Amino acid sequence: MAASQAPESGSAAEEEALRDTLRRFLDASRHHLKFGYPGRIDRATRDLSEEDLWWRPSRASNSIGHLVLHLEGNLRQWIIHGVGGALDTRDRAAEFAAEPSPWAPLRARLDETLAEVDHLLAGLDPDVLGRPRTIQGVETTVLEAIYHVVEHFSMHTGQILWIAKARTGRDLGLYEIDEAGRVTGLNW
Repeated sequence: MAASQAPESGSAAEEEALRDTLRRFLDASRHHLKFGYPGRIDRATRDLSEEDLWWRPSRASNSIGHLVLHLEGNLRQWIIHGVGGALDTRDRAAEFAAEPSPWAPLRARLDETLAEVDHLLAGLDPDVLGRPRTIQGVETTVLEAIYHVVEHFSMHTGQILWIAKARTGRDLGLYEIDEAGRVTGLNW
């Protein structure tokens, strides 16, 4: 259908177009959370030592390890609890107070949570996206909760990339770049 031939307001075609847009929103959110951000984190952290993973420039800053704990807690509270209805067991303060621990189990825990989130979002009916929720004391909707988690994950992924660059002193090689400076591929 051409853009100038928009369906009548309230028509079946308009309802289907809205559902298609909402499904695309869910699919894009799932893609960012399942592949985009975790892939970048893996690329950035693959050559870091345990010391690098828990380094922070000051007590007011977060390490990569703390950020991964925080991302996992945020996913559980906003999606698994807030959208899916599971019990909210988050201890946000503990995410930032945690003592350094081995990276592999921490990263595996994030992957397990991301798999649970992906499964929940894959089965979500687009019709529920406008439903109200109260999460972390915030009045929101299911759609806004998902949007919050995606942007939150993006922000902290950027911080993780910055820390990795600061610790290694080199480019992370996330993109394949040709001689003209164009991105020709992704390395995550």
